[in-house]
Amino acid sequence: MADTDPLCRYHDEDGFCCENYASDSGWCYWHDSEISKDDDDIVEKLQDYTRNGGFTRGISLKHADLSGIDLVNHHHKQGFDFSYADFYRANLTKAHLFNINLSHASLMKANLTETNLHCANLHECNLLGIKWQSAKIKNIQIGQYLKQERQGRRAKDNNDTVRAHDLFEQSEEIYRDVRKHAEREGLFKIAGGFLKKELTMRRYQMPKPSLARTMSKIVDLFCGYGEEPIRVVNFSIVLIVICALLYFFTGIRFDGENHYFQAQFGAGQNLQHFLTCLYYSVVTFTTLGYGDITPIGISRFVAAFEAFTGSFTIALFVVVFVKKMTR
Repeated sequence: MADTDPLCRYHDEDGFCCENYASDSGWCYWHDSEISKDDDDIVEKLQDYTRNGGFTRGISLKHADLSGIDLVNHHHKQGFDFSYADFYRANLTKAHLFNINLSHASLMKANLTETNLHCANLHECNLLGIKWQSAKIKNIQIGQYLKQERQGRRAKDNNDTVRAHDLFEQSEEIYRDVRKHAEREGLFKIAGGFLKKELTMRRYQMPKPSLARTMSKIVDLFCGYGEEPIRVVNFSIVLIVICALLYFFTGIRFDGENHYFQAQFGAGQNLQHFLTCLYYSVVTFTTLGYGDITPIGISRFVAAFEAFTGSFTIALFVVVFVKKMTR
């Protein structure tokens, strides 16, 4: 082509532009979404184009049959950059996509059966409706938020509740699909993270002033939807210390004497009384109840609350811990 021929008009929000020559449509072959990529040799054509340094950001490969394609940037630390590319309903079965960059791309309803996606960058990638069967997803990078999740949060901030609900529903579906596949692959740690996100998206779809949403939030705070037993431990420690402080100021009776904070006592004696209150808080929380210390006044209500909460918390910890250990 002559030097005066127009260049492809593709440019993305990151400032990258395509320098391929354009056809009458204003787009090059790879970026023209109206051109069907159903050539019999599309796999070889794309592999050659990529390995020869072709500009792959934002290319359109909708419905393309790319089964078995090798898009691994061999002997390089950086994978090929397919950011903003469109793989809508593309057939990528048994494809090799190790370390590929698919940030802001669309894999919507693509077939990734037996595809190697190890270390792939999927930040802000549309993952809705993907077929994940036997895909290798170890060390994939999805990012803190899905594309739909981020858009849903933005819609919620703009009070567009209908759109926000739809986007959170899509996010829940994506997290559920990836979570189920991770479980099938034995990647239980990854699956646990996706389960938390899945249930969080479900909570966002509930009416805000509702009991179901409140209970879901409490379960999240207590144990991360059963995936973080350390949260139960942290809550237990905080509750024991807070109740000990309450006993310290409301009083408990030990060895015939009342133990509580008094300004006229020295730091040493007040510390000793606090340690006694801390000991009493521990045995009350664990419902051991040795009987050597008794609450007085308001402390009785604090002790009743702590004993009830402690028995519930210990049972919760056992359930969460066993769930994690039996995976």
